[in-house]
Amino acid sequence: MRTVGFTDQSIYNLVIIRAKAYYELLKFRLSALVTFSAVFGFVLGDSGVSFGWSSFIGLALGGFLISGASGAANEIMERDLDKLMKRTEKRPLPLQIISLTEAYWFTFLIAFTGIGLLWVFTNPLTTWLGVLSMVLYVFVYTPLKRVGPIAVFVGAIPGAMPPLLGWTAATGGISYEALIIFGIQFIWQFPHFWAIAWVSDEDYKKAGFKLLPSGGGQDLNTAIQIMIYTLFLLPLGLLPSYFGLTGLNSGIVATVCGVLFLAQTFSLMRDCSRKSALKIMFGSFLYLPIVQIAYLLDKLP
Repeated sequence: MRTVGFTDQSIYNLVIIRAKAYYELLKFRLSALVTFSAVFGFVLGDSGVSFGWSSFIGLALGGFLISGASGAANEIMERDLDKLMKRTEKRPLPLQIISLTEAYWFTFLIAFTGIGLLWVFTNPLTTWLGVLSMVLYVFVYTPLKRVGPIAVFVGAIPGAMPPLLGWTAATGGISYEALIIFGIQFIWQFPHFWAIAWVSDEDYKKAGFKLLPSGGGQDLNTAIQIMIYTLFLLPLGLLPSYFGLTGLNSGIVATVCGVLFLAQTFSLMRDCSRKSALKIMFGSFLYLPIVQIAYLLDKLP
């Protein structure tokens, strides 16, 4: 067996470093969560007569690539701002692990591949919704982050698109059921993003990001708004069961998760601390997948 020499090892290390850089540029974990939400919408919308595997796989791959392209474009646009924040200073573009030209080519490649997969394997409605989601995220939400909290409202639209795309890929149209699952994910993003903005407030201020409501203060007014939007999730979480989209069990799970999520907001209103905001942030990460899995399990025969 040949011993790996220094040169070979150096090349190997370089390949690993660059692979990790593209992994980060793709925002792999976030894109995977987005893909899960799209898959959730597809399975929920599927008639159950004959599962459309080609559409399902095309949606999963295409949605993942479009989400990754959106994240990569966001990092390209904010590369100079990322240098200012501790949480983003080690991203591949601030560290110049990959060049800006390479990042552009990579983003264009995966964006057009993702769009192509949606066009070929799903339908035009799903494809155009995917394009709209990418445009809103990259060209509207991203620059608005330095304008004010309106960015959170705008960003919640593409953020809630994945389950809607999944539904349209499975059914070919938008119905009230599609709007329900879109609405749940839309409202969920307000406490989710505001908790992140609270926890990362010091960093965000360095980059000029203005995402917190009520004048951007870490105060009772902001905590109350986080509580109100979390409260909305309680009735919204019951709508799939009420309209027969899922069964009663998922409604119970959604209510329990909603109450636990809401309880965390009272702690934030009481002490307005970063620790309480951190609990809400982690709670929001748990709420959505748990509730969506409950809806899926409740639909299965």
